[in-house]
Amino acid sequence: AHETTGLQCQPPLEELNYGTTAVHVRQGPTVPVSRSGPAKRDYLTVAVLCYGNLINFMDWFLVPGILLDIQKYFKLSDGDTGLLQTVFILCYMLAAPIFGYLGDRYNRKIILGTGIFFWSGVTLGSSFISELYYWVFFLSRGLVGIGTASYSTIAPTIIADLFEEGKRTTMLSIFYIFIPVGSGLGYVLAAGMAEVMDDWHWAFRITPCLGGLALVLLILLVPHTTPRRTAAHRALSISGTIRVAAEKPGVQRTAKTTWCQDVISLAKNWSFVWSSLGLTAMAFVTGALGMWIPLFLYRAQVVQGIVSPCFQESCSSSNSLIFGGITIGSGILGVIAGAEVARRLRKINNKADPLICATSMFISAVCLYIALMVAQVNILSTFIFIAFGELFLSVNWAVVTDILLYVVTPRRQSTAIALQILVSHLLGDAGSPYLIGIISNAIQAESSHSFQWSFWSMQYSFIVCVFVGVFGGCFFLLTSFYIEEDRKEAER
Repeated sequence: AHETTGLQCQPPLEELNYGTTAVHVRQGPTVPVSRSGPAKRDYLTVAVLCYGNLINFMDWFLVPGILLDIQKYFKLSDGDTGLLQTVFILCYMLAAPIFGYLGDRYNRKIILGTGIFFWSGVTLGSSFISELYYWVFFLSRGLVGIGTASYSTIAPTIIADLFEEGKRTTMLSIFYIFIPVGSGLGYVLAAGMAEVMDDWHWAFRITPCLGGLALVLLILLVPHTTPRRTAAHRALSISGTIRVAAEKPGVQRTAKTTWCQDVISLAKNWSFVWSSLGLTAMAFVTGALGMWIPLFLYRAQVVQGIVSPCFQESCSSSNSLIFGGITIGSGILGVIAGAEVARRLRKINNKADPLICATSMFISAVCLYIALMVAQVNILSTFIFIAFGELFLSVNWAVVTDILLYVVTPRRQSTAIALQILVSHLLGDAGSPYLIGIISNAIQAESSHSFQWSFWSMQYSFIVCVFVGVFGGCFFLLTSFYIEEDRKEAER
């Protein structure tokens, strides 16, 4: 972080481009320090980053939206099919720390632009892969994961730099709304294009065009950004620098640390550790649901006699369309509700954020369990409880990120986000789709093959997610024991 040593009447010019609410320093009557409110360009930057996040998560969920078609095209078992998303997430999480390191040290606009171009190009190329080369399709999903890691790691830190705490929470909430919206649109786009064109490959030819537009907007509208501190820390630094300069002229305060030192410091931050494990449980559940729910609903409908088994090349995608709509609606409501409830409860309880996350995880686990139990007898009730389960999971997205941003010192935030991505995906949704698939395979292997057992095998597999959701709630409860102390330490 850059700090000046002489008396200043205003912050450095580069920081004036990222205005916040006014701050007045009281070290002397003749040294006023003020900051303007957020500029229009700041909001425009957030809008471009939100659009990029939308395309990012649409690409994530193209495969689950047409999972049955892909499974039939490449002749994959449940275990092999689950491995598709696992390869994507593994590459994503392994690339995240690299981009975190780069994002804390180099121009983040260039990194973002390169990532968008790379993942869009690979997605387009994957639409031309023959059924004889299924391993190339697996490889392409891994490469897309590497590209998207650059975006998820760096974009939130740019938003954090532009706004103070209250406004920052609102902007991050808007940014994270596009996770469920993009995810849901991924299902809708994939299923819709497969149905309209009667060929699932077309699902992978639309998002690259949208990614190209995102790249153009990024180049034209987003300013070059290098790592800097959040508004609140900049204001504290300005007043602290004036005080130090007055007491010890010529002294320059530096705080450069190595990556290993940053990691060791984060490992001692218990709020960061427990909230990251809570996010890991969220990722485990959402990864399994996102990959398998449309296929699970299809098998439930076959058992109930609502639909006939599909044997042709292109199957009905109505479940993906409905689930995509549920994901969009529950995601928007959940993120908005979570941010608003957190904003109100913080005024009366400093531990409100982790307590909100814990409560929502427990409720989500209950809803998911009910949805699994009623799937064989009432498909409408299953949709309803899945919607409520996703709603309460979505409550946590912006809140968890805000916890990280105020318990971790700003110069380590990109690294912290990257490590959180690594852990949450390594232990979460990198393995959960594959785990559900191999458990389903194992159950089917122990019984005669039938549509009834195909449904039961997946139903029993999903019970794992209920237990993981309960563990996630416990992790957030543990976070509440440390959050006040860690927040004060980060401010110091």
